[in-house]
Amino acid sequence: MTMFRGAFTALVTPMLEDGSVDYGDFRKLVKSQLEGGINGLVPLGTTAETPTLEEDEEDKIIEIVFEEVRAFEKANNKKIPIILGAGSNCTKDAVRYCERAKKAGADAVLVVTPYYNKATQNGLYEHFKMIAESVKVPVILYNVPGRTGCNIAPATVVRLCKDVENIVGVKEASGNISQIAKIAALCGDKIDIYSGNDDQIVPIMALGGKGVISVLSNCVPKETHDICQLCLENKYDEAR
Repeated sequence: MTMFRGAFTALVTPMLEDGSVDYGDFRKLVKSQLEGGINGLVPLGTTAETPTLEEDEEDKIIEIVFEEVRAFEKANNKKIPIILGAGSNCTKDAVRYCERAKKAGADAVLVVTPYYNKATQNGLYEHFKMIAESVKVPVILYNVPGRTGCNIAPATVVRLCKDVENIVGVKEASGNISQIAKIAALCGDKIDIYSGNDDQIVPIMALGGKGVISVLSNCVPKETHDICQLCLENKYDEAR
């Protein structure tokens, strides 16, 4: 059963000239996303400058997102899912970040492949399996080999979604449409695929993808939402 559909914004983290977080602008960004009709938010993903943030800054970002989303939900009687970034190249740290996400009330976590380590496929399997089984929240795998140095093979995605109940999706940013098609063919409805590249929303959704975890939508949430909605309605000419 699909949990999430449409356009989800991988929120950037605005910063001041001294390198500290601009919380005022961040709050404005969250508000603009909600007002723009975005389907959900992804704070503290890799787009969010997380390698340069202190944990107290991350905690404040989480607080702001939940404050704004809960207020919007109450005013509009509308659910806005929050998928919290929780990845690390250290398995135990990723588990800790997932525990933080669960405590905050996140609807799911986004867990990137362990960057730099160049894990084997079995190593990736064990990494994600341990994380997902340690914290019972829905897990979305994040495959972005151009940034991490390792690729989750389709067979490994299949193995994970079959063996671990709460692995529910994959954000695919490999750029390899053939690989994404193979995941769709092998996994069927056992896992949901989300585009991780804004220029591949339409082809990935044509393969059965459920939406995008987007950077573009930081600037144009309505347009990104509309592309996904048209795809979900099988209006691919208009979406394109």
